[in-house]
Amino acid sequence: MPQANQTEPATPRRREKAREKGQVARSRDLIGAASGMAATFVLFSLMSSFPHAWGGFFHDCIEGAVSGNLRMDALPPFLNHSGLFVATAAALGMGWIVALGSALAQGGLVFAPTSLLPTASRISPAAKLGQLFSISALRGLIKSLLPAAAVAYLGVGCLRRDWPALMSLSARSSRGTLGFAADRIFEVAWKSALVLLVWAVLDYLFERQHLSSELKMSRQEIADEYKESEGNPVIKGRIRRLQRQVRRRRMLDDTKRANVVITNPTEYAIALEYRPDMPAPVVVAKGRNLLAAQIKEIARWENIPMVENRPLAHALYRTVEVGQSIPAKLYAVIAEILAAVYRAEARALAAAAAARGGRR
Repeated sequence: MPQANQTEPATPRRREKAREKGQVARSRDLIGAASGMAATFVLFSLMSSFPHAWGGFFHDCIEGAVSGNLRMDALPPFLNHSGLFVATAAALGMGWIVALGSALAQGGLVFAPTSLLPTASRISPAAKLGQLFSISALRGLIKSLLPAAAVAYLGVGCLRRDWPALMSLSARSSRGTLGFAADRIFEVAWKSALVLLVWAVLDYLFERQHLSSELKMSRQEIADEYKESEGNPVIKGRIRRLQRQVRRRRMLDDTKRANVVITNPTEYAIALEYRPDMPAPVVVAKGRNLLAAQIKEIARWENIPMVENRPLAHALYRTVEVGQSIPAKLYAVIAEILAAVYRAEARALAAAAAARGGRR
């Protein structure tokens, strides 16, 4: 029984665990009623030929027994009347197919090895005795008595309705008597099967509702399940922070390889690396505010040129991720900046060489 705090519907994970234990909404009455209805209609659709077929079968059996031709190794009566057994097998087979189909339609194919394991409650006499005098046992008794009472009412109603005809059966021929009996049996059978089928559908709906009520969860159980399946949010947040810190340190280390840093100048900083073997310059680091300040600090320490270009800094920060090449539409702008950087570096090297030569 669900507790008072179990007010939330079961989660898919809870339902999957219950299914693994064999807990599915399934009515055995629906399986039996559906198969009984199918077998009834198949049998009575072939009923017109049954009396003659059975009569011929018994006649051949008796004649064979009298003449001595009926032996254990001889099967002429069975082979001559194989259609009779095929029809009976068809009715049984149709009932089995409908039973299997109704079982699969209710809960699908369920294989629950854990439900086969022996437990103390299954072999305990006290537990079994408690089940006999429980609410569920009373509910099962009522579920059996109500459709049985309805079937009995149908049978009594047909008997009262046809009582005059039943009293006059002695005046009919044997064929007429058999026809009357077959018609009444078929009527009671299909009406009873229909009553049982309707009752079984209601029972299945009740079982579904009962299972949903049994599987209800409290909010704490939902939170615990989320932690179990997705991880503790606090721990996951800490892991994400650590991952961001690792990525940030790696990105700051990659800044040392940059050829130029494009700035906003205060809000954005994007470090670009280009080598002759690269098809296009690559963004090795980018940041905003505090991270941008760290990138610029590394650029100062490593003597990496910094170029202020507000539109270019905005475009690179918003459209290019770290590790990606710059888009083709920015090739010309970046090429001009790199060319200016290379010329400045060349002039600086030439000035340094001239200063060394002058000192000599």
